[in-house]
Amino acid sequence: MANSQSLLIRQAEIILPDNQLIVGDVLVENGKITTVDTHITHNTPIREIDAQGLTLLPGVIDPQVHFREPGLEYKEDLFTASCACAKGGVTSFLEMPNTKPLTINQSALDDKLQRAASKCVVNYGFFIGATGDNLAELLTVKPTCGIKIFMGSMHGQLLVSQEEILEGIFAQGNRLIAVHAEDQTRINHRRQQFAGIEDVSIHSQIQDNEAALLATKLALKLSKKYQRRLHILHLSTGEEAELLREEKPSWVTAEVTPQHLFLNTSAYQTIGSLAQMNPPLRSPKDNQILWQALLDGVIDFIATDHAPHTLAEKAQVYPNTPSGMPGVETSLPLMLTAAKEGKCTVSQVANWMSTAVAKGYGIENKGQITPGYDADLVLVDLVNYRQVKREELLTKCGWSPFEGWNLTGWPVITIVGGDMVYEQGKLNTQVRGKALNFKE
Repeated sequence: MANSQSLLIRQAEIILPDNQLIVGDVLVENGKITTVDTHITHNTPIREIDAQGLTLLPGVIDPQVHFREPGLEYKEDLFTASCACAKGGVTSFLEMPNTKPLTINQSALDDKLQRAASKCVVNYGFFIGATGDNLAELLTVKPTCGIKIFMGSMHGQLLVSQEEILEGIFAQGNRLIAVHAEDQTRINHRRQQFAGIEDVSIHSQIQDNEAALLATKLALKLSKKYQRRLHILHLSTGEEAELLREEKPSWVTAEVTPQHLFLNTSAYQTIGSLAQMNPPLRSPKDNQILWQALLDGVIDFIATDHAPHTLAEKAQVYPNTPSGMPGVETSLPLMLTAAKEGKCTVSQVANWMSTAVAKGYGIENKGQITPGYDADLVLVDLVNYRQVKREELLTKCGWSPFEGWNLTGWPVITIVGGDMVYEQGKLNTQVRGKALNFKE
């Protein structure tokens, strides 16, 4: 296990809170940021990083990933996924409960925490999954970042689609509820309507905009009724964004994935089932509305919904192809490339991918380059461009929907708790992240 070392990052372009930007130094001691200034004098020997020409951001906090362990390690595991995180500048993640066994009680959560402590090179937190009959566990299990409810696009115990059961969950406790908002009744009806069609692009019609809007309306109604902290996962439609623009209370947040910002239904023609995810890709118009909602603060932050499947699984015929795609290695370069193109600013990217996530989930001492905060940092190169190449990916599934895209903002150095876990293309797999702390 690596020990947090003292580091002095020299002459980086530093993204500070409140959209401030300076060229200066950052001193890291005992895993914490101790000083941020235009020039730091340090008399004792210390490891220095020459960051001239690089930009220093708070480490990305990815608030929605599916890392497949336990039970589905052939697709991904906590070690391979956390290595992919480090390469992508992701220093913390929040992982979902649809593993085998499901993360629906204290023993399953404890097992995940133990696994992560032994093998994750970045920091970690886990959701507890809601079923129709585990309300007691939802109130008591800890530590957890929140309750995950699959309102649709799920089967088995984790599908919770009946309003009376959902209301029972919203009515008790105060823990954050994160919803996958798709209406299962509408999906079931449309599956029958379009049965027998093997063209994967039909996926976006079966799980259409209306299915998403109906579920988001219901979650919003219940959240308002009980003033319950609600987070809407992977918002995908313009209709949902406009609903939130009009009706979003202060205790509700929402996220969007890079997939729903950069890809649309045209991707089926070029990458086939690699474009299949839940909720599905939408129209170019939806892309535009989601971007505007993000810029206006209607959408609060970015998540990848990293959900890897093997190429063999993706090669099956629809509807047997699984939904989901990897994303932790490409999310930051995608967003920073958009910033360089003028769609947003680098400071906005830092907020959406770190600061706002920490605030939304009550993650202590994360998400800012501020003295006293944890030294979870990423130095990125905003000058050079490099293509996404399948053979360079660290995710176990070995592919990306963005393969061939020419991106900038690739991480050069990723620091977790003061330790350099990724440096110039090389991983330090001795580093271990820590369990995240959440304000109740």
